[in-house]
Amino acid sequence: MTDTVLFDLFGVIARHQSTEGKNRLTRTAGVAGPAFWDAYWELRPPYDRGEVNGPGYWRQVADAIGACFDDHRITELVEADIASWGAVDDTMVALVEELAATGRHMGLLSNIPEELASHYEAHHAWLKCFPVRAFSCRMGHAKPEREAYEWCQHALRTEPGRILFVDDRADNVRAAEALGMRGHLFTTPARLRQALFQWF
Repeated sequence: MTDTVLFDLFGVIARHQSTEGKNRLTRTAGVAGPAFWDAYWELRPPYDRGEVNGPGYWRQVADAIGACFDDHRITELVEADIASWGAVDDTMVALVEELAATGRHMGLLSNIPEELASHYEAHHAWLKCFPVRAFSCRMGHAKPEREAYEWCQHALRTEPGRILFVDDRADNVRAAEALGMRGHLFTTPARLRQALFQWF
């Protein structure tokens, strides 16, 4: 019997980084092309785990691509990065609020840096639907690390087999299932709703 839903954030409730947002980032950086994005993603895990803050992350990116970002440019890059991840799926927000209204026990597990987590908490009231918010920047572990799922299981105070984990990445879902959770690979809100009806 599944009675708890653990949601991923980006790619499920919130949308992936927008093209417009990506373009704003490269314009702000004054650098475009694969080298910028290779550095952006390769250096991201420590930022997501809270091992480095936004300015520190962007200084590392600058070093990796042979650029020099002053403090003003770094502030603009942090703001542009936050904006690029800011869009949400209203249909999914409505589903989350519907589940919360029925008393469904829920949690949120996201690989997210502190600046972006703080922005979401300040601007998205629906986050209150999640009594457990497992943000990688605050727990020091990121998906698909086993410790991230164990942290959630303990915080949710329920057995792994009673948790349905919803994520749009197959490797993250497999990692949850390896701990004993049930998994749903997210594709659309309609298919998720159908799966929830099946589980509950």
